Amino acid sequence: MIHDDLSKIGKQLMFSEPFYGIFLSTLNKIVRKDVPTAGVCKNGINYQLAVNEEFWNSLDTDKKKIGLFKHELLHICFGHLTFRDDFPDHELANVAMDIEINQYLTPDYYPTPDILLPSTFPELKLPLKAGAREYYRLLQKSLDEGTSPGLKNLMNSLRGGGEGDGIGNGLHPTWKEFDDLSDADKKLAEAQLRHQIKQVLESSKDMGFVPSELKSYIDELLEVTPPSYDWKGYFRRFFGSSSKVYTKKTRRKYNKRFPSNPALKIKPKKHVLVGIDTSGSVSDSDILEFFNEINHMYKTGIAITIAEGDAHVHNVYEYDGKVPKTVTGRGGTDMNPFVKYLNENRQYNSLIVLTDGYIPEKSITTFKPMLMVLSSNGATVESVKELSWGNIIKIQ
Repeated sequence: MIHDDLSKIGKQLMFSEPFYGIFLSTLNKIVRKDVPTAGVCKNGINYQLAVNEEFWNSLDTDKKKIGLFKHELLHICFGHLTFRDDFPDHELANVAMDIEINQYLTPDYYPTPDILLPSTFPELKLPLKAGAREYYRLLQKSLDEGTSPGLKNLMNSLRGGGEGDGIGNGLHPTWKEFDDLSDADKKLAEAQLRHQIKQVLESSKDMGFVPSELKSYIDELLEVTPPSYDWKGYFRRFFGSSSKVYTKKTRRKYNKRFPSNPALKIKPKKHVLVGIDTSGSVSDSDILEFFNEINHMYKTGIAITIAEGDAHVHNVYEYDGKVPKTVTGRGGTDMNPFVKYLNENRQYNSLIVLTDGYIPEKSITTFKPMLMVLSSNGATVESVKELSWGNIIKIQ
C-alpha cells in the first residue's frame, strides 16, 4: 500500500537528514487523485502533504521519492505559502520559489527531470541561491523586457487551461486553498509552524543538525516577539512576600543530618494568577499575544497559574512554558470571576488579567495588586479605566 511506502521513505529521510525526517513525521499525509503530483495542502489552519498515488508509483527510485518529500518540506520551512501574498503574480512567485528550493536537491533526488533551476533559463544567468524574492525580481524584469522566450512560454503554459499535468492549473494548485485564510489565521498558521520547528529542534539535538540552508530561516521563525511591559520590574515593585516555596538539592551546602548526601536549598518563589479572557469577542490572534506576554512573565522566574474564563472561570492550571493546544470559553465576558477566584485562593501574590477590554463593570474588590493587559487591537486604556481594578497597559 502507498501509506506503507510513504512511511518507509519517511524513515529513510529520518536517517539521512534527521531534521527533515522528524519534521515530516509531524505532518499529516493523505492521498488525493485531484493533485497532479504532490503538494502542500490545508488541514484546518495547519499544513499537510497530499500525494497522487499514480505519480508516486511512477518514481522509480527511493531517492526521487525522498527528493519529492524534501521539495515540499522546503516550501513549508522557507515560509513560501504565507509570504507568496507579497507578490502580485502568484504563478511567477511559484516559479521563483521552485528555483530557490530545488538547488538544495542533488540530481539523484530530482523527482522529475524538468524541475526548475537557475540553469533552466541560461540566457538570464540567474545567480545561485539568491532567494525567491530576488529570483522573482529578475524573472519579472525578464518578462517585462522579453529577454527569455523559455520563461515566456512557461508562464503561458502555467496560465493555460490544461489539466492533469499541473501546468495549466499552475505549479502548486493546492496552495490556492490557503488564499482564503484571514490575517489572523495566517498568524496562527505561522505560529503553528514555529511550534512544530521548535519540537523538531528539541527532538533532533542528538540526531543531527539543522541544515545550513535553513539556519537563517529558522533563526527568523524562532525570533520571539519582545514583551510589551517590563515584567521583571513589575514583579519587583508589587511583590512584598512569596507564598510558594521550592526545594533544590545542592552539594554546595553541608547536610548536617546526612553528611554524604546533598543538602536542600529552600528557595521562595513568587506566585501569580493570570486570568485569560477567552470570551467570544477575543480573537485567536489576541490569545497568541496573551501567551507571548505570559511567556515573558514566566522567564522572570515566577510561578504562574493560568485561569481561563469568559463569564465564568473554566480551566485552571500551572503554566509550564508551553502554549496549550486549545483554550476553553468563547461565551460572554465578565472579569469579576477572576477577582473572586483570587480572593478565595490567597496563595497568589497578584492577579494579571489579559483581555480585549470589552468588559462589564466591576462588582468585587480585592486587596491584592492587580494589572489589566489589553490586546493590541482591543479597547483603549481610557475606555477601560472606570471598569478596571488596578493599572492598565496595552500590548504594542
